[in-house]
Amino acid sequence: MTDNEPSHTIKNLGEVEDSAARFGLGDFGEARFAREELGAQDTGISRHILHANKRQPFGHKHAECEEIYVVINGSGKIAIGDHVHDISILDAVRVSPETPRAFEAGPDGLEVLAFGSHFEDDGEILQDWWPAEVE
Repeated sequence: MTDNEPSHTIKNLGEVEDSAARFGLGDFGEARFAREELGAQDTGISRHILHANKRQPFGHKHAECEEIYVVINGSGKIAIGDHVHDISILDAVRVSPETPRAFEAGPDGLEVLAFGSHFEDDGEILQDWWPAEVE
């Protein structure tokens, strides 16, 4: 840290730009990525809200970044690799970098905080990804 850099930053996650709306995905919910607005160098944090009974239209994975998700409101499902798990408030989920993942909200919606290391251009979007569910 230099003398010109602040020792800390406070930012309300509700005030961070909604990337979902910016990319035409507002019907599904919100996605607010706060790393840059917080001035973080190595740590990523984001807030994701899915509207009731909506599934993310894509999954994603990383080359290097492990992520931890914490459900802070609502309930739903998380698809991780070939598995689908029910999740609810205060569930914390760790996902290894190369494992595909996506969320689906339950009837009350789903709100999740995501945390991970930041590596430039590390993420890969997987269009229409969701594992086949066993009945």
